[in-house]
Amino acid sequence: MRQDWIWHGGRPCLDLVNTLRERWSATPRELLVSPADLAEWLQVAELVDHSPEVSAELLARARALREAVDHVLRAERPRPEDVAVVDAWAGRAVPPPARLRFDAAGRLHADLPRAADGAERALALVAADAVALIAAGAAGQVRVCAHERCGLRFLDRSPARNRQWCSMRRCGNRAKASRHHARSAQR
Repeated sequence: MRQDWIWHGGRPCLDLVNTLRERWSATPRELLVSPADLAEWLQVAELVDHSPEVSAELLARARALREAVDHVLRAERPRPEDVAVVDAWAGRAVPPPARLRFDAAGRLHADLPRAADGAERALALVAADAVALIAAGAAGQVRVCAHERCGLRFLDRSPARNRQWCSMRRCGNRAKASRHHARSAQR
């Protein structure tokens, strides 16, 4: 299992956004390099029961979804094309309603459309999670870790809504240690 998956986002949609690291850098670090990486991430995120089939084309679409989710949740005025990407994926999370039709003999039938399955369904659930976050009015609680070398996105659920770090164990401790070292050096 890959050791650099991080689950500090607090929501599946933010954990997907966090698969592109070091966004502050001129060369961000991509964790979804291959279709196998996406399959593993979906399984470790518990969005699928077993390792799904993932094509290179689906990997590209998953990356596009990831960036659209980030823009929709973080932009003051999201671009319509990003909203359309998230909305299209979210619409595949549950099957559309049954459609009625008559057969050649005049008998009534209900056709049950299929929802996405496997990796596509998992990505649709991630998009639906982003939509639910917006619907709950919580998009304003999405924060970027304050550590200058991090940039992970997370949902601030703190009582005062003033959380700064993706995780106290990860970046909070680094910041505290850095301040302590600076104070010690001044003495």
